Amino acid sequence: MSRFVVFGAGGRAGRQAVAEARRRGHEVTAVVRDPARYAGEADGGVRVAQGDVTDAADVAALAAGHDAAVHAAAVYGEGTDPGAFFPAAARSLVAGLGQAGVGRLVAVGLSVLLPGADGTRQIDVLPAEFRPFCLAHESGLDVLRAEGGALDWVYVSPAGDFDHDGGRTGRYGVRAHGDPAARISYADFAVALLDEAEKARHSRSHLAVS
Repeated sequence: MSRFVVFGAGGRAGRQAVAEARRRGHEVTAVVRDPARYAGEADGGVRVAQGDVTDAADVAALAAGHDAAVHAAAVYGEGTDPGAFFPAAARSLVAGLGQAGVGRLVAVGLSVLLPGADGTRQIDVLPAEFRPFCLAHESGLDVLRAEGGALDWVYVSPAGDFDHDGGRTGRYGVRAHGDPAARISYADFAVALLDEAEKARHSRSHLAVS
């Protein structure tokens, strides 16, 4: 049994990561913005905690005593600033996990940052209205690449998109490049996240799964 901390545990990917960790018998600290909304999800193996992933002191305190961290937190929409959030979260995780002695980070990423079979990234041909959020996400990845230091991180995304209605099969495949037609359910995506948290199969790279 291991102990994992999941930042952004209230989102779709984060919830499934918590569920998959519990399915495997691990203990989980599920970090959310408002614990009152998730009080019913705590059990003997899940502790729901409030925390700010952009605050290194919060990250260090919440991650202490854990074996690995999953970063599934995001902001999007009116009243948020993704361009500030994603690089700040990445820097906070690098610093805070280092302080806590947690050496492994599995971060949820975007498929549009992947090159396709012809080498063209989807982000380079996206409509203009979608680019700011995607570029903000990329800025967080750039921080991990440039400032990750001793942190053993991996950035995991679907090769294409999520199958929002799909269930858990327990299987997934690793793709060499992005494929807009590829799909993976959130539950199977969580299988990939937990495989990486447990065994660190890939390091300091963008991993595409479908």
